[in-house]
Amino acid sequence: MSASIRRTKTASGATAVQVVRYERRRVVVIKHIGSGHSTDEVNALIEGARQWITRSTLQVPLFGDDKRRSLALATTRYVGVTHAFAYTVLLACAERCGLHRLQDELLVDLAIMRLVEPGSKLRAIERMKEFFDRHHAERSVYRALGHMPSHKDALERLAVGYAQDQLKSGLNLVLYDVTTLYFESFRADELRKPGYSKDGKPQQPQIVLGLLVTTDGFPLGYEVFPGNTFEGKTMLPVVRAFMARHRVKNLAIVADAAMLAQNLLEELRGEGLSYIVGARLANTNTKLIDHVCAALARHEGAIVRVPSKHGDMVCQFSLKRFKKDMAILQQQLAKAQALVARGEPGRRAKFVTHKNAKSGYAIDQTLIDKTTRLLGIKGYCTNIPQEQLDNAQVIARYHDLWHVEKAFRMAKSDLATRPIYHHKLASVHAHMAVCFAALMMARALELATANSLRKVIDAIWAVTDAKLIDTVTNQVFIMRSPIPEYTKAMITSLGLSY
Repeated sequence: MSASIRRTKTASGATAVQVVRYERRRVVVIKHIGSGHSTDEVNALIEGARQWITRSTLQVPLFGDDKRRSLALATTRYVGVTHAFAYTVLLACAERCGLHRLQDELLVDLAIMRLVEPGSKLRAIERMKEFFDRHHAERSVYRALGHMPSHKDALERLAVGYAQDQLKSGLNLVLYDVTTLYFESFRADELRKPGYSKDGKPQQPQIVLGLLVTTDGFPLGYEVFPGNTFEGKTMLPVVRAFMARHRVKNLAIVADAAMLAQNLLEELRGEGLSYIVGARLANTNTKLIDHVCAALARHEGAIVRVPSKHGDMVCQFSLKRFKKDMAILQQQLAKAQALVARGEPGRRAKFVTHKNAKSGYAIDQTLIDKTTRLLGIKGYCTNIPQEQLDNAQVIARYHDLWHVEKAFRMAKSDLATRPIYHHKLASVHAHMAVCFAALMMARALELATANSLRKVIDAIWAVTDAKLIDTVTNQVFIMRSPIPEYTKAMITSLGLSY
């Protein structure tokens, strides 16, 4: 006998919907679908009964089947919520950066998770399953890390391509800086070595990371060095590798004063490279300081260019910098006077000099006078002729270095690049590849939306997908929350539709 649908009233006044068949003039209930109180609920239950009959008995309705318009709460089970919308947006950003060309879904997913919730690799795949319904086998993750370092050259090519095609950035001027990343370990090896730590972790082994970015702060390339490498020795290997890899002939590098070493600048000039680096005026000879101070005369915004052994030195006076330098000088002088009064040398104490065993410690008045004359003055060294780049442009290009500093801050805080927990060298390099890919995406999002990474993530994270299952038909339904207007604006700026 064929199955049919029966409606009957219950003791509570609700309408029960059942799938039944008739045997020997008796009603046999095959499936109780549920009970509803409203017309919509009853209609939804009837529709569920029809689908159950079709699926379970292969009995096709004679007059076709209309699309379902509603779900009955009595037969609906809430499974959970996902952030499929956020994943779709971030995956689209990864594709805009070209990361899909790597054909490494795990690397892309790990980079996406560093934007959302940075953590260990195993924690990342657990959260991917929870947030995005993305599944990666735990056993395969650390095995996959072994070949991820091979993507480094491809990652840099994709970064350069995005900078040129999407950001319209040329490669004739790049910014360079160095930072350190420490390990959650005290065991050193040929790469992880203790050294000068910018994270304040001198006891722990670390690596030195050199990073090249565009004037917009978009990453172009990176190199990893042993943790005890002097940062001034990192620039040439990075620049040479970058120029060879991308066939760049004319390049100008902007770097801070830590790169100011005569032999390094001579090597740059010898290879036909241009540079803008911060000057260390305190190490400049007295005659040159006299000339600079006389030319600037503490006039707000005054600029002078003078020749030096490091190339042309461009100096500018700023009243705001003068006030800041003066406050620091007064603090240092007060500390020095207190140390001398106690007969102590202090640690890294400025303006304290040791005359002899009999006289003890004294204030270094000569150094105070020199420091006072340089208050408010900032210097920049360059070998770029003034006809090609005037003084104001030299200063402006140097000030672009804040983009590199921002990239490092983002990598260390938002992306939690450090501390590093890996022990195998291949895993360390894989970690850097994932973090570089994440940094590419992060800067692409910020530049496209003109918002910080956190604001972008918060905006797309606010859109959730509730997963519902009809327990009668096992059909899955997805209900997406409304998309806020500010989120729509961000999506539009990324060139995506919603």
